[in-house]
Amino acid sequence: MVQRDVADLLQNTFGDQLHPLVTVTNVRMTKDLSIAYIYVSVLGETPQQRQSAFARLTELTPQVRSALAQRVRHQMRVVPELRFFLDESQEEARKMEDIFARIRAERAHRLGEEEGDESPPASDAQV
Repeated sequence: MVQRDVADLLQNTFGDQLHPLVTVTNVRMTKDLSIAYIYVSVLGETPQQRQSAFARLTELTPQVRSALAQRVRHQMRVVPELRFFLDESQEEARKMEDIFARIRAERAHRLGEEEGDESPPASDAQV
């Protein structure tokens, strides 16, 4: 419930104040439901853009918590403290995919060179 509501708030209520591609990837709650650890992914061209958007999100944390309180006040006795963490797993996955693509391209290139190095078979025709 917290993940869905925070994601909706970030997209709709705070979307104009945040980078447009902030995505909630996971939420973990403490056993007593007093703290919500919220993992977000921020898409951006550079690490500086992602860090800037994340810094803006941390500045907005009190407003996000207040808006969340309005949504969940009838379902939860206490609104949890929100702690945001930058989830870099999608960026790391993209980097790994780039590495694998380069490896595949290098293998294809090497196989092409090996096939091109073979001498054509000798002709059986006598001179």
